[in-house]
Amino acid sequence: MLKCLCIIPARGLSKRIPKKNIKEFNGRPIIAYAIEKAHNTKLFQDIIVSTDDIEIKQCAEKYGAEVPFLRTSESANDTATMADVMNQVLLNLTGSGKVYDYACCLLATSVLVKMESIIAGYNAIKNGENDSIVSISKFNYPIQRALIKKEGYIEFANPEHRNSRSQDLLEHYHDAGQWYWFKLENGLIKNYWPNNSGFIELNEWECQDIDTFEDWKMAEVKYKYLKNNEKDCN
Repeated sequence: MLKCLCIIPARGLSKRIPKKNIKEFNGRPIIAYAIEKAHNTKLFQDIIVSTDDIEIKQCAEKYGAEVPFLRTSESANDTATMADVMNQVLLNLTGSGKVYDYACCLLATSVLVKMESIIAGYNAIKNGENDSIVSISKFNYPIQRALIKKEGYIEFANPEHRNSRSQDLLEHYHDAGQWYWFKLENGLIKNYWPNNSGFIELNEWECQDIDTFEDWKMAEVKYKYLKNNEKDCN
């Protein structure tokens, strides 16, 4: 039987939204949604929250995740990559004799995440040739027509597209900021963005990066919309 690990990174320090990872969202700490959806997929042998914060540890354990250790100072600072954080978890677990075939990094603020998309990512990495599968979403405006600010005026970042029609431009996508699946053939994650990453596309109502209070408010709007229209936000 293939073994899957879910890692939910949740650093304590949040400069723009204090205590973001355990801030109350619709009556529950926001991290509770990610933990619940991970459990409900029934894919994971272990669901581990990686944190440097005792309050987050206690909250995560209350909602059913494991926090077997706290992050080191190296993996909790501003320069640590997500691969560094995940590899610390993997090294600690393999040192205890646990081995996994796949790992899913599920972000703590993925309040809009659907079980179906996590499962779709698992099926894609299990049945395909990709070393990782990433959740993505389409930019809602052509980035080729982006504007940049100068001193007192604006100009096109790509002047050659000044008169281009939107429908004639290549569509671009961004990281949806929800989850990332990885193969663990060698036990660790060597590259957070392998050259052959596959993808599962989400629509813009299914994802919301949360870095500012404005992002948080937009997540609340989307959550209410999904709850009223799709009955998938519990």
